[in-house]
Amino acid sequence: MQLQQLFSPSVQHTLDVIGIFVFAISGALLAVRKNFDVFGIAVLAEVTALGGGLFRDVIIGAVPPAAFTDLGYFFTPLFAALVVFFLHPHVERIQSAVLVFDAAGLGLFSVSGTTKAYSYGLNLTASATLGLATAVGGGVLRDVLANEVPSLLRWDRDLYAVPAIVGATMVVLCIHYDVLTSFTSGLAVVTAFVLRLLAMRFHWRAPRAWNRRSTVSEE
Repeated sequence: MQLQQLFSPSVQHTLDVIGIFVFAISGALLAVRKNFDVFGIAVLAEVTALGGGLFRDVIIGAVPPAAFTDLGYFFTPLFAALVVFFLHPHVERIQSAVLVFDAAGLGLFSVSGTTKAYSYGLNLTASATLGLATAVGGGVLRDVLANEVPSLLRWDRDLYAVPAIVGATMVVLCIHYDVLTSFTSGLAVVTAFVLRLLAMRFHWRAPRAWNRRSTVSEE
């Protein structure tokens, strides 16, 4: 099966838009907490939702990136920013639901990013790396623009990159053994999604340096 045939174009587009919307919500909410104006809210929403995909597309030479050729991708974060601008107290109250959808987007983008990178001729390791970048890149850019240490790098945050790495690794293993289908790629999405949910539920965190002797205060 060709990689482009894993999902129908309409299904892939719908999944992408849902993931983009949820990622944009998280960016817009951080902008509100930082007391940004409406422009800042829109920028953080766009960067969070599209940053990882833009990075991947530029690296693999898929230009112009999909974010600029499909208006649905571009305007979805703006709609999310508008929702948060007017309804952020209500959105904050369903933050747990937003985090669940964010976990789903993480799994989806780690898989779709990996398959797209491989379809453009990258090797398996590079493809998995770009799958990870697709899933977490927007969040890193969001935190940098908001003048925060990226959540990806903080020891006191529940595992985020690891589930994406697992999803991307499952995809490249399926490619290597020629068993990548819509079922196995869906299984990779679900695995990354469930790992992220479990990490949030049980507060799983990555280990720090062995025998650590840092004088830096913990926040």
